[in-house]
Amino acid sequence: MIRAEEIGIRFTFDRHRRVVTPNTARFRSGTSTNWGIRGVSFSARGGEGIGLIGRSGSGKTTMLRILAGVYVPDEGRLQVRGPVASLLAIDAGLLSLLTGRENALLLGVLGGLSRRQSKRALDAVKDRSGLGEAFEYPVSAYSQGMRARLGFAVAEEVEPRILLLDEVHEALDHEFRSIVQERAHALLAAGGVVVATGHDHPLLEQLCSRAIYLDNGSIVADGPFREVQGAYLEDVRSGTHR
Repeated sequence: MIRAEEIGIRFTFDRHRRVVTPNTARFRSGTSTNWGIRGVSFSARGGEGIGLIGRSGSGKTTMLRILAGVYVPDEGRLQVRGPVASLLAIDAGLLSLLTGRENALLLGVLGGLSRRQSKRALDAVKDRSGLGEAFEYPVSAYSQGMRARLGFAVAEEVEPRILLLDEVHEALDHEFRSIVQERAHALLAAGGVVVATGHDHPLLEQLCSRAIYLDNGSIVADGPFREVQGAYLEDVRSGTHR
């Protein structure tokens, strides 16, 4: 369902290490270009849960954003077959000035629903998110957990075959974490794919039988979760960077 071949993406930074867009790079002095990831190849079959592990800045979130279509790679080929739902960087792409309802409508359309379908789904999204009256409040007033609840509730309406989770469980309360786990397991049982990142390895191991260890934008190891996790933890203990 996913095939990535020699994927690479580069970013341009200003002198404050802020990402500069291609349109504004020519107006700034002292910019530098670095590869976020390069030469990354892997495939995922239906029913497979994959955990992306590695230090902060290793390329995990960048890879998820490429899979979600947020970033377009500069190198390589990517095939993603089936609807994708993603919860990236906790806020799930929410716009702070819009209400939960307005964000839900927008995310539904961006996720592939028609505007009419997205409007019809709003009551279900409100109920599933458990936000109550806060559904009508601006997202700027939401906690990280509330944002994650809203994003996941919308993602459910898209009926994804591929679910991307970027450390979202770090912000979830116990009840909603269980809901996310249950939905992820159901998707896997139905032949879907889950790709997740996080530092809570026990939770990742519950969802993922396989792990891909990234370091400095490249794949160090790809295999059974515990085996790859062991290699990663050994490198952390020894201070090894690849």
